[in-house]
Amino acid sequence: MHATRREFIKLSGLGGLALTTGLSALSIHTSAAPAPADYDLIIVGGTPGGIMAAVAAARLGKKSLILERTAYMGGLPANGLGATDIATRGATGGLFLEFVQRIKKQYVDTYGADSQQVKDCSDGYHFEPSVAAKVFEDLLREHPAITVLTMRQFDFEPENLTIQQNRIQGIRVINRNTGQPETYQGRMFVDATYEGDLIAAAGVPFMLGREGKSEYDEIGAGRVYKHWGGKEGPGSTFEADNAVQAYNYRLCVTNDPKIRTKIQKPARYNREEYMSLVDDVKTGIHTGVDVLKLTDAQKAENERLAKAGMPPVVPGMPKGIAWLTNMVKLPNGKNDGNNQHLAFISTDLPEENWPYPTSAWEWRDRFAQRLREYTEGLFYFAQNDPALPEWFRKQCSEWGWAKDEYTDNGNFPRQLYVREGRRMKGKYIFKAHDARPTQPGGRPPVHADSITASHYALDSHAVRKREKGRIHLDGFLSYPSAVYTVPYGVIVPDSPIENLLAPVPASATHIGFSTLRMEPCWMALGQAAGTAGALCIQQNKTVHTLPVKDLQKSLLQQKAILIYPPKLSPTDPTFETAQWEALNGK
Repeated sequence: MHATRREFIKLSGLGGLALTTGLSALSIHTSAAPAPADYDLIIVGGTPGGIMAAVAAARLGKKSLILERTAYMGGLPANGLGATDIATRGATGGLFLEFVQRIKKQYVDTYGADSQQVKDCSDGYHFEPSVAAKVFEDLLREHPAITVLTMRQFDFEPENLTIQQNRIQGIRVINRNTGQPETYQGRMFVDATYEGDLIAAAGVPFMLGREGKSEYDEIGAGRVYKHWGGKEGPGSTFEADNAVQAYNYRLCVTNDPKIRTKIQKPARYNREEYMSLVDDVKTGIHTGVDVLKLTDAQKAENERLAKAGMPPVVPGMPKGIAWLTNMVKLPNGKNDGNNQHLAFISTDLPEENWPYPTSAWEWRDRFAQRLREYTEGLFYFAQNDPALPEWFRKQCSEWGWAKDEYTDNGNFPRQLYVREGRRMKGKYIFKAHDARPTQPGGRPPVHADSITASHYALDSHAVRKREKGRIHLDGFLSYPSAVYTVPYGVIVPDSPIENLLAPVPASATHIGFSTLRMEPCWMALGQAAGTAGALCIQQNKTVHTLPVKDLQKSLLQQKAILIYPPKLSPTDPTFETAQWEALNGK
């Protein structure tokens, strides 16, 4: 059933097992000896947002504990998301920019400043998964005040938190190596999980599903069908529902025979779920707006070409492996493979992930394995199935996984791409309007309490699988935005809990979250959360009473960008002053 009316909800769930399959060794960050029980900050989730929260707090003299469920740190950038999602480079600074600069330095130090690898890293914005993992490792090693415990599972039942007088005092996790519970005390807590498990256990209200257009009058809200690059089409009702945008794996693929490994048929292979690809490839019909340019004469010619075993000719049509995955070049002959937005069937798996955000780990693990096998099956089908044209199978067979990535996991990413989990109901709910100019040529609304600037399109993946007669998958859309400001309230719970911040399951509508969810923004929000936590301890304040000006001053000293000044660099001596003036409308 689909909800006809959305409400802020609070849920709890059951315990579970492992999300990541194929783990064979502990991360080098894992403390071998028992860790101290008491910390300034306890951060749940070894995502980039969690790492940056810990680093920011450490640089302010605070001791942090990161609890990560898997054996690996780094989230999506260390698991295939190597083409950084930021539309305006320089819009987000601070620790994110330091991360990018360290990526470039890693390639320069390894291969030389004039190497092809340095050119392909695109100033540090494009990188291999293993390089991102190393940069995160280096950042953590440099800060002795950070303790990282991997293979620690937090289940979101309320009994796994000790809360007294509206403050979280302690947290209980399961050591997945021993099966034994462990308890840690902290002064401040940070939810850096993609799922939003900590806010759920703390009883903080959160949002799921899609708001309807009538709720906030947002562009793209509710049920929407549109050609990619086109306007909303038939079937768009803009009504609210409980749908969650699709997940996938960000793949590391290559056509370099020296580093390519063959894609194997998965144990559970269902040929039938890929068969619709056959007609798409033969006809060239795709989801882009350019398909409307196809004439009847061209359609007839493409039928002749198909009978002759030749590729069709359709404006804007993906070619070869691009039917399966949209790729961005990375260094060393690798590519970041994402879902193809012009295809009806690609690496996303809509609908099946809807229960994920509020399900126990046992269910999540089964889904993660299901999505892995679906993805492996898609590529195996494209490379081997005789129903597909020979020319297409040949083109697809040139590709495989990069054999030097994820060597203990069959060269397959360890982290599922959870594009959207729970979204906290915070003191401010970020909406589409916050990312779009208030007038042509202008900027979006300026939040005087901004903790970072950011920029990416309003970008949501599909929520439903292919439906007969529809021009695209429901909810697969993108709308332009401009460089925007993110207010402090998106990481502060609208809840009595005084010592909890949520930089990753941040407060936003479905459409608003579709731009906040990019890793550069999550890193910046994590830095702000770590800084805010440290200041709360120093000033004996709660997350609700912390003076935002003090937080902003500290962030500016850390070279964060709170409002984007296009003509100024963070190294400019007037940079901080210019941002203060812009935030205050001067």
